[in-house]
Amino acid sequence: MGGADLILASLGGGIGSLVRWLVGVAIGKWYGGTFPLSTFLLNISGAFLIAFFAVFLDFGWAERFGHPFNTFVLTGVLAGYTTFSALALDTTKLIHSQKASLALKYLFGTITLAFIAALLGSALASRMI
Repeated sequence: MGGADLILASLGGGIGSLVRWLVGVAIGKWYGGTFPLSTFLLNISGAFLIAFFAVFLDFGWAERFGHPFNTFVLTGVLAGYTTFSALALDTTKLIHSQKASLALKYLFGTITLAFIAALLGSALASRMI
């Protein structure tokens, strides 16, 4: 890992985080419910995109770090775009606000749908290769 890798990951992460914030603000203005819709949609779409690019560009586990595109887009942009910590925080907040049923649906729904999205992303990429 060199200086270029650090710059690419940092720039990508900043871009992904900014996009996540912009999407969150836009959805927040449109949607006023208690379900954390923006985090839900960001994590599912991010899982699809990460799986798609990883398969389409034939990145294996060993190439997770070190390849410039992978470092910038997958480790940087898309990792900044998705947010596991917000999923955990949103779930905790729902539980504390006496919405445990919604919290569990959100947590397990996100994990299940993100997994399905990753399967679909990788399947689509496999068909395009």
